[in-house]
Amino acid sequence: MNSSPQFVNVSAYKFVRLSDLSGRRQALRLFCREQGLKGTILLSPEGINLFVAGPRDASDALLRHLRSQPELHDLQAKESLSDRQPFRRMLVKIKPEIITFDVPGVDPVENPARKISAGELKQWLDEARPVTLLDVRNDYEVQLGTFRNALPVGVQHFRQFPAAVDQLPDHLRQQPIVMFCTGGIRCEKAAPFLVQKGFQDVWQLDGGILKYFEEVGGEYFDGECFVFDQRVALDSHLQETETTLCFACQATLTTEDQKSPKYMPGESCPACYRSETEQMSATIARRQAALLRVSSPLPGSRPYDNRRPLNIPARFDQSTLLECLAEMHPHVTRREWQAACDAGHLLRDNAPLQTHDVVRAGERIERVFPGTIEPEVDPRIQILYEDEMLVVVNKPAPLPMHPCGQFNRNTLLYLLQQLYRPQQLRVAHRLDANTTGVVVLSRTRNVAARVQPQFEAGQVRKQYLARVRGLPQWQSTVCTAPISPQPNQSGARRTADDGQAARTEFELLERFADETALLLVRPLTGRTNQIRLHLAHVGYPICGDPLYQGGDQIGDRQTLSLGDPPLCLHAWRIELSHPATEQPITFQAPRPAWALPE
Repeated sequence: MNSSPQFVNVSAYKFVRLSDLSGRRQALRLFCREQGLKGTILLSPEGINLFVAGPRDASDALLRHLRSQPELHDLQAKESLSDRQPFRRMLVKIKPEIITFDVPGVDPVENPARKISAGELKQWLDEARPVTLLDVRNDYEVQLGTFRNALPVGVQHFRQFPAAVDQLPDHLRQQPIVMFCTGGIRCEKAAPFLVQKGFQDVWQLDGGILKYFEEVGGEYFDGECFVFDQRVALDSHLQETETTLCFACQATLTTEDQKSPKYMPGESCPACYRSETEQMSATIARRQAALLRVSSPLPGSRPYDNRRPLNIPARFDQSTLLECLAEMHPHVTRREWQAACDAGHLLRDNAPLQTHDVVRAGERIERVFPGTIEPEVDPRIQILYEDEMLVVVNKPAPLPMHPCGQFNRNTLLYLLQQLYRPQQLRVAHRLDANTTGVVVLSRTRNVAARVQPQFEAGQVRKQYLARVRGLPQWQSTVCTAPISPQPNQSGARRTADDGQAARTEFELLERFADETALLLVRPLTGRTNQIRLHLAHVGYPICGDPLYQGGDQIGDRQTLSLGDPPLCLHAWRIELSHPATEQPITFQAPRPAWALPE
């Protein structure tokens, strides 16, 4: 029996301007089907990328067919052999990019980076030249093997590379850098991007790790090279190794990993054997460390030009800018709007506007606040829970949730967006800037569409803790005073017979010696400032509330300053249906000091 390899694995790419992609796709699909080839070919306006396997005659025929086209006459290919077909089917796809990067201005066709051959790199390493080897592959690839003393860029997916570059040490900008990946294609974009970001001496390993193995062997490379097919990994002789993948988590498993009692084929491996609680704890610990970096110093503490959008409603179509702004924002005087225009701080399409300019419905105007420095806030956000759909945090105070008033970057949402980007977290409900406690956020638009309606329909059970001035004589009570939908000039609401229906339940938990009491609060509707307003209405205003101070007495500010006595209102528990399982799940934030029993 002939046990020699039967399949030739071909990988090749070229950045070149390609047209008639649909015609090329149809022709290649037919050709590969006739030749019995399997794998993937990607076509895009920027070039071609392929990983294909089949018998020797078929693989050679494909390369001849491609090289017969003028744009691809010099297409370079890398080969390795295997005794089985590593691909399940043949795909020919049209994509915007042959390697997804999503960064404008990076064009390997017109502005390629310098390349260093495998032989030259080995000579550099033999001579111990001062050079940084930058591994741009994903972390799970790096874990399996990499060049000795290489610096992993630290990404789970290549789309994260631009953000990871911002974390590289500044001293690398002046040093020689040789970046590498599996076959070279990722470096075709990564290297020009690094040059674009100001790195002075950037090279890319021509042909990547596989070409290095082919030309000079495995010297200076420790471990195996991950490949994106059923072979999983190759050694320095380009032979398939015993490394496999975990079916459950797709982790790469060495022969030692496969001997572990935690490895159960099809179920788990040492990497994913941890309980869900252990995994979440580890993830949250990483997030908390990253959050500390994001919030120190506070992003709004350094001067910047704050650009705030103003969208023109339909009712102001054909109005002058001044008429529109004066009616939309009655708390701002016409003199202030005039001064803003005179200073060039009101823009349309980046062009300054005058107060007499006519605006149209749907237009977006920007107001610029130059040199903005935001008030300090408490950034000590505590992540309570995280999975693939939800993020739940314990919000500190004072900390606004959204950009508003004097706050833009020093907000809960801005800080979390820096932490979870490129995901755009969506807040499912709101807490006042001065209120602490549980906040639920959705990680995608689709998840938000399943979570948000639960809050809007009153299906979410919410429990708050409040410390109030006075000693209620009742054990429990209910307030149903309607609440006005419109705020006054200070932003306060009021109870009004013609207001919106509202209902809040109160339960006495403890009376204190300082003539205050701790209450359990259940808001059954979700009106703005409902709990604070209802407690003031029944004669027990919340301790530290700067706005609703009891009876008809209204304060003159909404947000407390850092260091002020706290508003003693805490979103303690929230119960909702998890969007994945549709089963009830409860989130609870630790009690603040003022809510602990005495």
